[in-house]
Amino acid sequence: MKNHQPHFNINRRRFLKGATAAALLSSFGTYGLDLIYRDSPWRVGLIGAGWYGTMDLWRLLQVAPCEIVAICDVDRRHRETAALQAKARQPSGKMPRTYRDYRRMLDTHEFDIVLIGTPDHWHALTAIHAMERGANLYLQKPISVDVLEGEAILSTARKLGRKVQIGTQRRSTPHLVEAREKIVRQGLLGTIGHVEICCYYHMRANGNPPLQEVPEFLDYDLWTGPAPMRPYDGLPHKRWWRTFMEYGNGIMGDMCVHMLDAVRWMLDLGWPDQISSEGGILVQTEGKSNITDTQTAIFHYPDFKIHWTHRSWGTPEDPEYPWAFKIFGEKGTLAGDVMKYEFTSSQDDTIIRGDVLYEREKYPADLEEKDIELHAVPATRRHLLDLLTTIGTDKAPVASIEEGHISSASCILANLALEIGRPVAYDPIKHIIPGDTEASALLMRAYREGWEHPYGKS
Repeated sequence: MKNHQPHFNINRRRFLKGATAAALLSSFGTYGLDLIYRDSPWRVGLIGAGWYGTMDLWRLLQVAPCEIVAICDVDRRHRETAALQAKARQPSGKMPRTYRDYRRMLDTHEFDIVLIGTPDHWHALTAIHAMERGANLYLQKPISVDVLEGEAILSTARKLGRKVQIGTQRRSTPHLVEAREKIVRQGLLGTIGHVEICCYYHMRANGNPPLQEVPEFLDYDLWTGPAPMRPYDGLPHKRWWRTFMEYGNGIMGDMCVHMLDAVRWMLDLGWPDQISSEGGILVQTEGKSNITDTQTAIFHYPDFKIHWTHRSWGTPEDPEYPWAFKIFGEKGTLAGDVMKYEFTSSQDDTIIRGDVLYEREKYPADLEEKDIELHAVPATRRHLLDLLTTIGTDKAPVASIEEGHISSASCILANLALEIGRPVAYDPIKHIIPGDTEASALLMRAYREGWEHPYGKS
């Protein structure tokens, strides 16, 4: 299939009209202006039209001229609702085509960009297929459920020259960008000796729903795809699937990946030398959930260690920072989360603070969107815009597939270390854990019969 690169037709003297265009220019300046004036809109597809998939899609419409060509979801209600909303929101007023099976969607249309908002166990297959059909990607984190899926996505992106932005949007969060520039880059921390990252949210679904008949609007077999088939006990959407290791990597893969990635970005870190982990289901033992409710992990770097802790019960160690990072330097400490940052000097009384940026006035439609994360969408807009500016260039997105793979795989490896009861050290060149054949065998999960793991094919 021919891969059409975007064409730009910029006239900087044209009068900027409309609330969305004005908001874009106000937020991003000429950085965004280049993307407003194109001779054709971006052709967009969405795979996974639930909560976060559509939240990402509407942000893309806010920052660039797009034609949402097609929407795919195994839940008929999701795809039909999203298509109706897209018709109302997109400038053309056209109704996107809807699909139950992503393979048919990708084989029917040409896309410049495909957004993937599926559960984690579907990321690898959908991402690779979309790139093979010519699309660049906005792929939610973690990029995979096993390490070698991530290697297959990375290999495909490199081979085909696709741009992939991972949804670790802390790298585009305005107040954290400010903290990186004003605190870290200016050397205010001094020599760094320790980092802590954490999540104490009570976010672990842990019920005991009975087995049920699969509703007619949901293709549960296709929803399950390459994952093990669990007996159906209710809609898996939004929270329920995350409580099972069959589909993801628990709170490590959901929340640690964000804060680990933020710290790696802040401090220019690559792969950890070694990863260890302890924990389990220690308190919330009454339900079906098989993800840990308590876990620590240590990511070893040459000069310091990053310590992760999560508990889905009890109270946070620091109520001001329940999901956060803290970087400890000889000259001070930097704490940050999705709402704020604070630097405290150990040399004098200096305290530097920054707060989350809201854009309610610039984007009033945000206020009418159900379940929107108002604190996160300014970062998502910038994250998507960053992706668009890299397409057709040699520039990598700020949360490139390479960076997303390191952060995702590191969290997956922490779970692997917990499973086997010893530290692991991954070789990203040989794709093994040297000297540990048992651990190396766990780098790739078995796929359900009828589905083929992509590693080795890319």
